[in-house]
Amino acid sequence: MNKITAAITAVGGYVPDYVLTNKELETLVDTTDEWIITRTGITERRILKGERKGTSELCVPVAQEICRKRGISPEEIDLLIVATVTPDMVFPATANIVTDKIGAKNAFGFDISAACSGFLYALDTGARFIESGRYKKVMVIGADKMSSIIDYTDRTTCIIFGDGGAGVLLEPNTEGLGVIDSILKSDGHGREYLHMKAGGSAQPASIESVTNREHYVYQEGKMVFKYAVANMADAAHDIMQRNNLTADDIAWLVPHQANKRIIDATASRMGLPEEKVMMNIQRYGNTTAGTLPLCLWDYEKQLKKGDNLVLAAFGGGFTWGASYLKWAYDPK
Repeated sequence: MNKITAAITAVGGYVPDYVLTNKELETLVDTTDEWIITRTGITERRILKGERKGTSELCVPVAQEICRKRGISPEEIDLLIVATVTPDMVFPATANIVTDKIGAKNAFGFDISAACSGFLYALDTGARFIESGRYKKVMVIGADKMSSIIDYTDRTTCIIFGDGGAGVLLEPNTEGLGVIDSILKSDGHGREYLHMKAGGSAQPASIESVTNREHYVYQEGKMVFKYAVANMADAAHDIMQRNNLTADDIAWLVPHQANKRIIDATASRMGLPEEKVMMNIQRYGNTTAGTLPLCLWDYEKQLKKGDNLVLAAFGGGFTWGASYLKWAYDPK
């Protein structure tokens, strides 16, 4: 009997209509379009507008597109995993809210919180459920409404982040296609440099925490950049070595879209030319758990069955890693 692997059989994505440009940010904080582009590569990002619209609003159209493209009913989904750090509520899980909204009556669901590495962690977790042989259709979505936790008076963070989400359907495969290997890492010491101070059980919401603006992302940019460049590039390089892959073997690098300089450093460490690197940071900014699947969504028509892909990410906490997968279908 051939080994069961978890293959991606469909991709869906969604970004909100509202476009927040660098020019508009110039009216909010002391920055310039040129400064933002030079340091990050971002020209615009999407923002989810509207009262009481949470991350599930980003996930629902993603799930619906995946079902439509694969030709399945939501009732066929066995499991839904949502990677996010901006859940609709502390509980229930956003995954459970999404299953209800799309009518996935037979699915159980849970969230994974690993910041910008969330989709990478969730993809590997979903793959294990498929490999067990008990589950046939596992949906994995990465999505974040980062505008809900960004201080638009803080130019160190507001220029970077945007809202959006995307996801994939995983199904059993016996051709050797799908998720082949992953290297996943974390280092809790990194919380010092990238975190949100209040809102958790250690520091619950209070009048003081709101007044002190402690419910927003805090980042020490230089330290995060330093760790991200080294660790994301190392993980991508290590996954290549462990699977005896050369730069010629790899069709695409799918990198977390946090900063163009970090992406360039990772590609350089892998020996990959720019034309093999997926890039959409200029249009969406950093959507945290949404970046990797949004790349797959944008580039889906360029992917061919058997293509070797390396996914790499680095996130707050710190979390980081890389996955090697073989694409399972040709463009339609």
